[in-house]
Amino acid sequence: MTEQKDRPKVLIVHGPNLNMLGKREPEIYGSTTLDEIDAGLKELGEKLGLEAESFQSNHEGAIVEKIQSAMGTCSGLIINPAAYTHTSIAVRDAVLLLDCPVIEIHLSNIYKREAFRRKSMIADIATAQISGLGVHGYYLALEGIAKMIS
Repeated sequence: MTEQKDRPKVLIVHGPNLNMLGKREPEIYGSTTLDEIDAGLKELGEKLGLEAESFQSNHEGAIVEKIQSAMGTCSGLIINPAAYTHTSIAVRDAVLLLDCPVIEIHLSNIYKREAFRRKSMIADIATAQISGLGVHGYYLALEGIAKMIS
């Protein structure tokens, strides 16, 4: 197996309230917890020859700083900005700093939800967007990043 330091790193950023997955509105977001998602991404990353690093915060500034820290160190970004999808120019500007593939992910189909959720500040700068496939969307995003950077 390749040493972890030799593997391309993919940063996975989870926005506000995603730490409550499995408890918060399971009829919309499912019953899988964030820890389960992250464990699955780490395992899939190893199979794909990637280092999958996950980060979650309910704080916009912490998310911005984490994205900034990926400059020059990450080969890809998967981001579920959650509520910041619709409001955060700061997160958008941080994503613009990166020179790597970016996949925006949403568990639910944001385009079938309330009108205010249908606008994404990230969509037009992301390489791709996955919306409405639940937890499976995260795994598809990691597989997609792996293909993009290989």
